Amino acid sequence: MKTQQKSLFVPYNHGHLHLRQLMPANPDMSKPPLLMLHGAMSNGRVFYSESGKGLGCYLADAGVVVYVLDTLGRGHSTPKLGRGFSAGQGEVIREQLPLIQQYILSLHPKTDSVHWCGHSWGGVLMASAIARYENLQQSVASLVTFGSKRRIEVKSLSKWLKVDLFWNRLAPFIAWQRGYLPADKLKVGMDNESQASLLQSIDWVRGHWIDHDDGFSYSQAAKNAKWPKSWFIAGQGDTVLGNPSDVQRMISECQIQQVDYTLLSRKHGFKHDYDHAGMLTHKDAVQDHFPTVRDWYRQLNR
Repeated sequence: MKTQQKSLFVPYNHGHLHLRQLMPANPDMSKPPLLMLHGAMSNGRVFYSESGKGLGCYLADAGVVVYVLDTLGRGHSTPKLGRGFSAGQGEVIREQLPLIQQYILSLHPKTDSVHWCGHSWGGVLMASAIARYENLQQSVASLVTFGSKRRIEVKSLSKWLKVDLFWNRLAPFIAWQRGYLPADKLKVGMDNESQASLLQSIDWVRGHWIDHDDGFSYSQAAKNAKWPKSWFIAGQGDTVLGNPSDVQRMISECQIQQVDYTLLSRKHGFKHDYDHAGMLTHKDAVQDHFPTVRDWYRQLNR
C-alpha cells in the first residue's frame, strides 16, 4: 500500500484552514508526526503532490505521519485572498500555528510533540511561534528549515531586482491597487500574498523582529527560549531569498543551542548547488539530500 492522502479542514476565522494529511501505509502513531509550513507567495504544495512527489510524500513513504498546512487564504484554505482580507503573518504566528499544533496532537493521543519543518518564510514564522510560546517550546519536537532567513543583508544586482525593486516597491503598489498581491497571475510565486503579510515581511527583512500588532519582541524572547533540536539547511545556489550567510545570521539571532547546519553544494558532496525552490523540488533531491532528512527524523524518533 502507498501513502494515503486526505484533506482535513480546521474551522478558523469564519473559514477553514486546510491541512493535508499524508498517512504512511503502516504508521506508528506513538511517534511524533510532522507539520510542514510553506513560505511567502506559496502554499503547501511545495511539499507534496497528488502523484507522490515532494519531501512530504517522501517522508510519509518512509513512515512519518505528515501534515502540510495552507495558511489562511492560500491553497485550499478559505476564505481566499481578496480585497478586504486583513490577516497578516501575526495571525499565523499567534493563532494558526498554535491551533493546528493542538489539532494534530488531538489526532495523536499517544505522543505529546510534533516535528516542525518550514520552507523559506515559513521557517521564520515557525521560529517566531516557538520563541513566543512556552507551550510550543515544550511540544515542538524539532525544527527544520530550508532557506529560512529573517533578514536579507546580502548585496547584489539580483537582490536589488528581486527584493529592493519588486518586493519592497512594486509589490506593495500592486497589493494596494488589488487589495492583495496576485503572485500566481504575475507568475512570481506559487500562491498569492495578503497586503498585511507583504508589508510586515518587508519590515522584518530589513528591520527589527517585533510583532506589528502588539509590539511583542521576538528577538528578546528568542534569547530566553528553550529551543528544540534544530537543523537549518541552505542552498549554495540560493543567492538572494535564502542566502547561506543570511541563514546563518538567523541561527545566530535565534541563539539555538542544539543546531545543525547543512549547505547543499557540490563542494560539500551534493549533486547541485541548489537554489531556493530546488532544495525541495529538484528531481535529484530524492536521491541526494532527502535520504539525509529521512535519517535525521528516524534518529530523533527512536
